[in-house]
Amino acid sequence: MSFPNFPNDISPNIDLDAEAVALLLLATIAFEELSLAHVINSEAEKLQAALGTLVNPAGTTVFPGPLASNLDDLLDTNRSVERTLRTVIKKEMLLEFKLEDLIDFLPTVTTTGI
Repeated sequence: MSFPNFPNDISPNIDLDAEAVALLLLATIAFEELSLAHVINSEAEKLQAALGTLVNPAGTTVFPGPLASNLDDLLDTNRSVERTLRTVIKKEMLLEFKLEDLIDFLPTVTTTGI
């Protein structure tokens, strides 16, 4: 395997002050929350499709009937959604820890005048 080629004008030295770091960390939390919202929405749509209640923006049903043809199919879909949501909850907890650490870091940013 070969090494990647990097342009010559890229420097590994990054010069950010504490306020810029705090803002970047806050932005990463926001983007991760946004992506988790998309995951939750897709899981809701998965259940709606299984039940046959998924509608498009025009208000018409996407599928003519439920995709789950029997109770076992519906329970399998529900288990899949539950596993995914458990993973989302775990990620939410990690993001909360990250936010708490950032909040602890903020007084050092504001008290030093940066």
